[in-house]
Formats: sequence, structure tokens, C-alpha cells
Amino acid sequence: MSRRAFHQNSVSMLTTFVLLGLLSATYADESRRHPNIVYIICDDLGYGDVNCLAPETCRIATPHADRLAERGMIFTDAHSGSSVCTPTRYGLLTGRYSWRTALQKGVVTGYAPCLIDQNRPTVAGFLQQRGYHTAIIGKWHLNFQYVDPGNGTVLKQADHDTPPVGATIPDGPLTRGFHYFHGFHHARDMEAVIVDDSVVEHDATINMLPRLTRESVRYIESRADSDVPFFLYVPLGSPHTPIVPSPEWQGKSGLGDYGDFVMQTDHALGEILDAIDRTGRAENTIIIFTSDNGCSKAAGIAALAKQGHLVSAHLRGSKADLWDGGHRVPMIVSWPGKTAPGSRSDQTICHTDLFATVAELTGAELPAAAGEDSVSILPALMGQTIQSTRKGIIHHSFSGHFAYRQGKWKLLLARGSGGWTSPKEDQVADDAPQAQLYDLSVDPGETNNLFEQQPELVDRLLADLQADVARGRSTTGADAENDIDLQKIVLWKSRPPAENGKRRRK
Repeated sequence: MSRRAFHQNSVSMLTTFVLLGLLSATYADESRRHPNIVYIICDDLGYGDVNCLAPETCRIATPHADRLAERGMIFTDAHSGSSVCTPTRYGLLTGRYSWRTALQKGVVTGYAPCLIDQNRPTVAGFLQQRGYHTAIIGKWHLNFQYVDPGNGTVLKQADHDTPPVGATIPDGPLTRGFHYFHGFHHARDMEAVIVDDSVVEHDATINMLPRLTRESVRYIESRADSDVPFFLYVPLGSPHTPIVPSPEWQGKSGLGDYGDFVMQTDHALGEILDAIDRTGRAENTIIIFTSDNGCSKAAGIAALAKQGHLVSAHLRGSKADLWDGGHRVPMIVSWPGKTAPGSRSDQTICHTDLFATVAELTGAELPAAAGEDSVSILPALMGQTIQSTRKGIIHHSFSGHFAYRQGKWKLLLARGSGGWTSPKEDQVADDAPQAQLYDLSVDPGETNNLFEQQPELVDRLLADLQADVARGRSTTGADAENDIDLQKIVLWKSRPPAENGKRRRK
């Protein structure tokens, strides 16, 4: 190589390195400007269990949720992707409804491969790529396997009452976009404490909520001196069963163990808020407080009602149901300088919307084959109208029944609750309508079934639902693929429609 060619090549290489350095510095500066995101999702906390959402029917003190509402925005029409646990968590992390996978009803129970495909982008992985440190402290409940580190065999659930200490996890949160995990899989395995990808100890279930509170605070404090933004996902295991308030909280509510456990859960929120304030991160942190579905029957709903506390407030149903009490959830968001203090939004949103929201927040496009059912709610946080590209939101019950929400209308492809509340599907009279249609603007309690009176509207809503299912997505964009054959996604589970595809009329 000639001296001139060598000099030109060296200059070219130097220019490339400088440009790469500038790009890297620009990217780092951009990342530092991104807000921290703390997403706290309770387990089985009903819409009526938060005082500021239902002050007339809530008898449980929730001062810290109320404090967050004073700082930010209450969403009055927020929904989980399902009325039970696993499907909601799948949708939250992927921006995609869980029934597009093999999980058509119910929840997973562990000792099985992760429900999130290893090639599917997640909110956590996406934020990692945008320069975030990502952590989950709490409940996973999306399946993973346990491996004997001695011989490498995959452990079977039938052989273990509790995952053994020392077992390793090859397909847990660390393989789905998180840098750090401290928590457990689900309620029945809560004794097995997991850190990163290993079971590290067995601990009493009553200690889990204090543990998650303490570890969340510790994580926030550990990020105090870092310029790297963080995403902290805190899926609490409370007030889900086992309902085990700590001794210092027992008797606090006057409503029994469930009320006490809700108060302790609210205290956990307060500790997290205080840690954010104490570390000087409040001004650049988005805090979201919500629930994965409605309140469980295990709370003693009837007994609470006799004491004046309505777990679902003015809504019908509870956990597992297709009625709004099953999936309309508390949602309070604080973002100082962006979200007006003490504000409210009546716009209809869903937990699946997190992915599109963080994409817009960071100025990035959604990855290919990601967030098929996700719409950014960023405009709502700033008091503006959400620019939704989907026609409606799809609801799903424990037993796999479908409902479709579009504006004020809600079509339920079930004859009863579709879940655990009476009347269940086998308790409905034979001559009852095949499905349900409600105008939520005047009937939020879902008591006046208009299914037989609005046949054209029913047909239109049903066609939109069918299209959203068949296209593999409910938002605009190229058609996507469901993970299973379309024939296996059964829309009508209680009674098949008439031969012509329309509903069966009386």
C-alpha cells in the first residue's frame, strides 16, 4: 500500500471512529433524558378497593394510592388484557393478547417452557435496547422451567411440592429482557425465592410482600447515582391468596384479613414512592399503579359488602368474569411536568398498551412482529386524545369467553358471567339470549341486555371482533400470525351461533 493510500485509509478509519463515538455519545445523552418507568401491578386488587376511585363504596384506607392520584391522573376506564393473571401479564409485556398463543383459558402453573416465545420482543427487552436498566421484583407467572444443576435434568412438578433451593431457570425473566429478577413464579410456589435465574431460599409466604417492598426500595436506591434510566416492573403478589397480612397490619382495616392485606399493599406503594422522592428521581419518573384483574372471591366479597365495602364499586362481577368487574382495573399514573396533578381520563385503555406507549416515549418504532394489540396512551397522559388505530378492545375471561368493547358498546359472547360469578354459563335459563350487549354510557353495571334489540349493531361488532382475531392483530399494520390455527381460537364457547354465522334469536 502506498503512503498516500495508507494516509487516506487512516483518515477514513479515524472519521468512522469519530462518527461512531459521536453517535454513541448522542445515544447515551438521549437515553439519559428518557424518564424512569416504575410499573406497579397488584394481584387481584378490585376497582373498588382504592379509595380515590370509589370513595362512596370503599371502606379501606389507601392513602398512598390517593397520594399518587393527587400527583397524577386517574384512568376510570382502564382494562387488563384478561380477567385472570397469566394472560394479563403476557399482554402487558408483549403488547399482544394472550389468546393468540396456545393459552386459550385459565393460567399457567409452572414447570413448563416460558409462555413468551424466545423470539418475541418484550417491553423490557425493547427498553434494554434503548439504554434502560430493567428489573422485575415480584411475581412472574408466565412459566419457566427448573433444572437440577447437578445433572442438568428438567424437574417435574409432580416430584416437587416446592421448587428446590439451587434449581436453575434457563428461560426466566433474564432471557426475556430483564437484567435482574427477585421474586417468585406464582402463588402456589411463593415459598421458593428466586434471584436472577436460581432458587436461592425457601421463605414463609407471609414474608413475601415485605420482601418485595424492601427489594423494590433497595433497587431504586441502587440506581440513585446512575445516569442510566431504569424500568422497574413490580408485579406484587398481593392481595391475592394466600391472604397473609403481616402481624403489624392485622386488624388495621376493621374488615378482616383482606382489608388488612390491601392496606399493607398500599403501604408497599408508599415505600416505593418515598424511595423515589428520597433519591431525587421523582421529577423524571413515570409511576404506574394498577392491578392485573378484579378482586377474587377468596376475599370474601359478600361479607365485605355487608360491611359497606364493594370490591368492584359500581361494576358487575369480579375476577375471572367477562363483566367489567373482572377486568376494569385501578390505574393511576404520575409523570411530573407532563401529567396534570389531580386529573382524570375517561378514555378506554388496556394493559397491552404499555409497549406502544414506551415506544413513542423513547422516540422509537415498535419492532417488527411486536405490539400487535398495543396503542400508545402517551397523549392521554398529557390531557390529549389517544390516536387509536384499533376499532375496539377485546376482553377475555378465565374460561376463555370473549367480549368486544367499542366506544360505549360492549358485546359479550357469553350468556352469563363467563367466569365465577352467578349466573355461570350452566346456570342461565335455556331461553335466555345467546349473548349480551350493553350500553355502558347509561348502564355501567351491565344489567339491561340489548342483544335482541340491536341485531345490526351486534353483527357489526361481531364482524370487527372476528377480523381482529383473524388478522393476528387489532391495530393497523401488516397482518400477523396467531401462534395457533384460527380454528382453535373459539369465539363462541357457550352455545354455537346459527348456521349462517349470525346469532341465534329467541
